Amino acid sequence: MAQLMAEGKEPEILFWVGCAGSFDERAQKITRDICKILHHVGISYAVLGTEESCTGDPAKRAGNEFLFQMQAMTNIEMLNAYHIKKIVTGCPHCFNTIKNEYPGLGGNYEVIHHSQLIQQLIDAGKLKAEGGESFKGKRITYHDPCYLGRGNDVYEAPRRALEILDTELVEMKRCRSNGLCCGAGGAQMFKEPEKGNKDINMERIDEVIAVNAQVVAAACPFCMTMLSDGVKNHDKEQEIKILDIAEITVRANGL
Repeated sequence: MAQLMAEGKEPEILFWVGCAGSFDERAQKITRDICKILHHVGISYAVLGTEESCTGDPAKRAGNEFLFQMQAMTNIEMLNAYHIKKIVTGCPHCFNTIKNEYPGLGGNYEVIHHSQLIQQLIDAGKLKAEGGESFKGKRITYHDPCYLGRGNDVYEAPRRALEILDTELVEMKRCRSNGLCCGAGGAQMFKEPEKGNKDINMERIDEVIAVNAQVVAAACPFCMTMLSDGVKNHDKEQEIKILDIAEITVRANGL
C-alpha cells in the first residue's frame, strides 16, 4: 500500500490478510489462493504488509477492551491516512471487527468476506468451474463460521460458490443459523478448553462423518485449524479433506 501511495495510485480494494493468514502455515495457502483469484479477474489490490496489525478481536473477546481500542485506533488511523474505502478479508473475525466495531471508533469502510467476493465474481461471469482439479461426484458439506453466519447473516455466498461445482452438496444437522461453533471463537483459540465430555471440534467431525462428506468447505482460518485437528483425531485424513472456499475456487478454475 505504501508503494502504491508513493506512485500516486489507489487500489480498488485493500486485502486485509489477518494474523492467521500471515503467520499460520496452513492459512498462508488460503492467502495465496485469494491473491490468485484477484490476479485472475484483474482486480487491483494492495496489502498493508508490515504495517498491518491485529484487528484486536482476540483482545476484545478475552475482555481486554483497552487493548482492543488501542489496536483498533492504530489501524483506523493508518487506513484513513491511506484513504481506504473497500476491504476484503480472509477471516470472519477480522471481517466482523472491521465491519461492525471500527465504525464506532471512526473507521468506516465497505468490508466484504472473500466468499462474498467470490460469489460476486461468479455472478459477474468472471469465475467458472472449468478445468483444474475436478470435484465431480464428491460429497461436499459447508461449515458455517460463527462470525460469518450467525454474526453477520452471510449464509448464501459461500454456498453459491459451491453450487457451480459438479458435486453433491449436503448439509450437516446443525447448519446455517443453527450451526455449531468449531470451538475456537471468542479468543478460545488461544487457551486450553474447559473440562467436558467431548471437544466441540470432535463433535463437529462426528456430524461430517454422519453425512458421509468427503470434503468440508471452510471459510475461516480458525475453523480450518479446529476441523483439521478433528479429522486427525478421528484418523480420517485420507477420507475427509478440509478446504477453504478460496482453495476450492482456485482448483475448480484451474488457477
